[in-house]
Amino acid sequence: MNQSPLIALFGYFALLSLFAVGGANAAIPEMHRIAVEVMHWMSDRQFADMFAIAQASPGPNVIIVTLIGYHVAGFAGAAVATVAMCGPTCVLAFFVGRVWDRFKDARWRIAIQAGLVPVSLGLIGASAFVLARSADHNVYAGALTALTALVGFASRLNPLWLFAAGGVLGLTGWL
Repeated sequence: MNQSPLIALFGYFALLSLFAVGGANAAIPEMHRIAVEVMHWMSDRQFADMFAIAQASPGPNVIIVTLIGYHVAGFAGAAVATVAMCGPTCVLAFFVGRVWDRFKDARWRIAIQAGLVPVSLGLIGASAFVLARSADHNVYAGALTALTALVGFASRLNPLWLFAAGGVLGLTGWL
C-alpha cells in the first residue's frame, strides 16, 4: 500500500525531530538514508546539492528539510516537512525547558549535559562523513574534502574562502 508522500514526510521528519540532538545537521545521516536509500526520493548528488544550498542560504540550517519536502511534494511538502521537523521538538523543548530550569544545580542534569556534548559531536561528525561520501565522486574531490577539513581545523582561515576555492575548482572542471 502506497501512502501519501505528505504523510510519509510528516511521519519521518516528526520522528527525526525528536532525535536531532545537536540540531538538524546531526540528523543528516538519517535524512540521507530515508530520502536516498529508503524512499528513493532523490540521488546522492541531489541530496548533497540540497545540503549545500541549505548551508549557503541565510537562516537556520533546518532549511534542508524544507528543500527535501519541496522536492518530494512541492510547496505542500515543504510546509509539511518543516512543520514536522520543528513542531514536535518545539513542544518537547517547551515542557522539558520548564522542568530543566528547576534542577540547574542537580548532579544528574550536569551529567546529562556533559554526556550530550560527545553525542552531538559524534552525530555531526557522522553527518560530515555521509555528505563527503555523497559529494566526493573521485579521488581528487576526496582529497579536496580532506584538505579543506585539515586547513579549516588547523588554521583560522574563514571557511567561506575554502568553499569559494572548491567552487572555483568545480566550475573550472578540476573536480
